Amino acid sequence: MKIGIVGIGLIGASLGWDFRQMGHQVIGVSRQQRTCEIAEREGICDRASCDLASLRDTEIIFICTPIAAIIPTIELLIPHLNPDTIITDAGSVKGGIVDRATELWSSFVGGHPMAGNSESGIAAFERGLFHHRPYVLTPTPETVPVALERVAELVRSLNCILHYATPEQHDLAVAWISHLPIMVSASLISACLHEADPVILDFAKKFASTGFQDTSRVGGGNPEMGMMMAEYNRDAILRSLYQYRDRLDSTIGSIESKEWAKVKDLLAMNQVIRPEFLNSIDPE
Repeated sequence: MKIGIVGIGLIGASLGWDFRQMGHQVIGVSRQQRTCEIAEREGICDRASCDLASLRDTEIIFICTPIAAIIPTIELLIPHLNPDTIITDAGSVKGGIVDRATELWSSFVGGHPMAGNSESGIAAFERGLFHHRPYVLTPTPETVPVALERVAELVRSLNCILHYATPEQHDLAVAWISHLPIMVSASLISACLHEADPVILDFAKKFASTGFQDTSRVGGGNPEMGMMMAEYNRDAILRSLYQYRDRLDSTIGSIESKEWAKVKDLLAMNQVIRPEFLNSIDPE
């Protein structure tokens, strides 16, 4: 299969590498010529350029750009495409993207590979990044069945865990397990920096170990990506933030009232429930 990838960053490059190992031909497009050169040299793409017209004969195109660029990219692609070409994307927000993209190109399938790290760019790509990770497709009643099945077949070949959800379901769920943690983590770092005593702040930086590393990691990632999540999934993120604030206020109340049994019950419940949210993590 001849596969196009627009945006050869962490996700796009990781997809390109895996697809090429399966024998597919991968044509990449990036805004940066330097990225194209790296993609070819590292075996991520068979060919890479800054020209969208190079994707004219591709069968499926993955749009792996930042969220704000997905729709503009499709608009720029349309004049170059074969009518049978299928387009899918890798954006972490689907509401507002899927409907508009489907209006522009009937053979569009919303997608979101739930994999990655705090790094970005082609240098961060990982071989087998999607292995045993969730990959969500978000069909609507307007989605062309044949297009959906072809994307699903290709996604399954990544050895990931395929899920189907509506765009609305996707955005509400992702707000909890991806977007909210980024905002909470960023707020944690910000709160630490507001420590008024410079000596205590200095000690905190020196004492920080694995606990702080784990909870602050996602808040220290790509600022542009985090901002776009907040902008494009605003309602769902606010919904989860309000509920999180309610739970945090409850915990504060328990500690203020010295209700240690309630604190212990909360921690004990979390200890039991947490593994249910980690089923998609590769145990290897």
